[in-house]
Amino acid sequence: MKALIVITGRGLGGDASNALNLIKTLEKRDIKCEIALDSSAPGILFKKNGYSWHKIKIPQAGGHAVTKKNTIKAALKMITAVFKIRSLIKKIKPDIVVGVIGGGAVVGCVGAKITNVPAVGIIDTPLDTAVCSRLNRCIILPEHQMFKNETLPPNLERAFFLMNNDFSKGDKNKALKLIKESAEKNNYIFDENKKTILFSSGSSLFELMAKAVSDFAEENDDYNIVLIGIPLKEEYNKLLDNKKIINLKYINWVKDLYEYVDLAVLTDDGLMIQEAVAFELPSVALTRVKYGRYHNMEGIYKGAILESEFDELNEKIQEALDNLDKLSEKSKKYSKEIFKTNDKVADIIIEEYEKNKK
Repeated sequence: MKALIVITGRGLGGDASNALNLIKTLEKRDIKCEIALDSSAPGILFKKNGYSWHKIKIPQAGGHAVTKKNTIKAALKMITAVFKIRSLIKKIKPDIVVGVIGGGAVVGCVGAKITNVPAVGIIDTPLDTAVCSRLNRCIILPEHQMFKNETLPPNLERAFFLMNNDFSKGDKNKALKLIKESAEKNNYIFDENKKTILFSSGSSLFELMAKAVSDFAEENDDYNIVLIGIPLKEEYNKLLDNKKIINLKYINWVKDLYEYVDLAVLTDDGLMIQEAVAFELPSVALTRVKYGRYHNMEGIYKGAILESEFDELNEKIQEALDNLDKLSEKSKKYSKEIFKTNDKVADIIIEEYEKNKK
């Protein structure tokens, strides 16, 4: 059995992480996976894990901040993209196509439909839902507006974000060593006797998160402050000009860092919140960081995280620091289900292949 995994984005962060974790799960079941990314995607996450990919056109589908205007633009770009994916499907002859979030889901599901190949959509945004849910079986992720619904349409199922099932095996000492090395190299301020707080909006650093870590560093001297993520704009680096901010940029040892830090301040969307919950790491979800989006992750992982608007962040961080054990304990009830997700999604993909096999 061969699966073509069509992925939106740059091959760096949440979409790519979901796809990579799915690919590794499918490979354990002897399913060969081929990857398709946008021709402009650097694909760093896949490259670091030894994967190559097909380069095609996969337009962004507008995400959660979709408007009528950018929906029309995305739709026009999709027409060309669908012809490209049709050619790729005919060339490599997959048994099933899996479209992963946004443009990847739309291009993959539409391409599969016109080539008469079964498909599964992993969906999370208004546009991929509108298109893919009419074509084939789909899996909705926690950011989806319907995730908290008691009942779903027959062709939709819910699942947590796909995760590396070895994620909980972090190395605290490795993280400490690497933080120290970065601090010494860049003259950052670090004291291993202090609690450490992580700030991150994922692989990309968004402006509001840069402002949040900058403001917190200006007002607090009692904690080590660690930041990960590559600024989306060069100008954001001006906000990070503070030796109290240990700026690690892009790293591939997040699981070790999660083992070491005492608290994480993350965006309220994306895979990182779930990773923190699965890791039983107390977290504060900073809202509206990415294009003003609000996902209410606190409503998904009830009692395991705190939610905060930008202007109340310092107070919420202090509240979390006062309740670290309580937040960690609440996370435990979600961890078991989270680590079943990869197999659940793989089962659905195999079921769809078997159901449509001639």
